[in-house]
Amino acid sequence: MNIPTNLKYTKDHEWISMDGSIATIGITDFAQSELGDIVYVEVESLDQTLDKDEVFGTVEAVKTVSDLFLPMSGEIIEFNEDLERNPETVNTDPYGKGWMVKIKVSDTSQWEELLDSDAYGKLIGA
Repeated sequence: MNIPTNLKYTKDHEWISMDGSIATIGITDFAQSELGDIVYVEVESLDQTLDKDEVFGTVEAVKTVSDLFLPMSGEIIEFNEDLERNPETVNTDPYGKGWMVKIKVSDTSQWEELLDSDAYGKLIGA
């Protein structure tokens, strides 16, 4: 299981990276493997400000639909539009081209509350 050490994670299987006050968010390798073939990613929260743990979108796989939860509070400033045409990128490159949204973080202290790669690995039994 791929769990990059430079990212933080949530118990709901989202990953997050920070560059200043801008964060990039996606779902983990574990999450995409559990979901199976992803056929659609929906994010209707673009330009909205949401609190940590609020739903920012959904990911639809062949067998299920799952909510996507925001790891940190902030404004959704960008959606990965490539996922509209190629949602399967989340399966093939979840930590790279399969990212989902970028947010302008409103409370950077929430970073410390997230799981590091070791803690996430323990959570999923890796």
